Amino acid sequence: MPFRQVGDLRLYTLDSLNLPGVIHAAFTRRGGVSPAPWASLNLGGTVGDDRNRVLENKRRALEAVGRSPESLFEVWQVHSADVGHARAPRGQEDLQQADAIITDHPGVTLLMRFADCVPVFLVDPRKQAVGLAHAGWLGTARRTVVHAVEAMGRAFGSAAEDLRVGIGPSIGPDHYPVGPEVVEAVRQALGPRADEVLDSTNGVVRLDLWRANRLLLEGAGVKSIEVAGVCTACRPDDWYSHRGEAGRTGRFGAVLALTAG
Repeated sequence: MPFRQVGDLRLYTLDSLNLPGVIHAAFTRRGGVSPAPWASLNLGGTVGDDRNRVLENKRRALEAVGRSPESLFEVWQVHSADVGHARAPRGQEDLQQADAIITDHPGVTLLMRFADCVPVFLVDPRKQAVGLAHAGWLGTARRTVVHAVEAMGRAFGSAAEDLRVGIGPSIGPDHYPVGPEVVEAVRQALGPRADEVLDSTNGVVRLDLWRANRLLLEGAGVKSIEVAGVCTACRPDDWYSHRGEAGRTGRFGAVLALTAG
């Protein structure tokens, strides 16, 4: 089963990424200390929640996967295509702006935050390297996942065909109507295949971020892609959803790390 319980926390993992030497998880919103509207495992520090509660939530989340806060590498997510290289853990001061992070260091735990955007886990079992990406509509249009694949190739010699990639819980196509500026950006990014991810019904256009990122990854040469197919807007008991909760909500975390040995 993709969900597992660790104490009060409920985690989601992808079957194809349950590999020796790899830790990954998307944390649901359960098991933290934050009150409404962030209840309860909010890992977002810019949504109005108290900083000490967020730090305690991070500690609980990391403990659940056997990692320490001292191992963290985070970035300031800005819907870009920039990729950060985590050569060592990095504190929360003066964060680098990036929307993907890569590492081959087993002492580093990559952490990113989500509330509808797509978490993309990238694992290279051959080179023992990993990457984590954040792709909303803008990150998708900017081909962030492709930049992450290319960065792993440059930094670690990762071949796209060796990567195992998981597309985690995020907003599903049924709940993601978009405007003409998004449609145009997606068409520029995907060209003639854009029609595969844009559905127009009764004058409303909806975007399938899951398929869009799959197409980008396949175009970059990735062969192994698992899509969770879990919609954050459908399950507010498990997930934070910016759209589903009208912007007043927290952020769930996704982590990815290598273990030594």
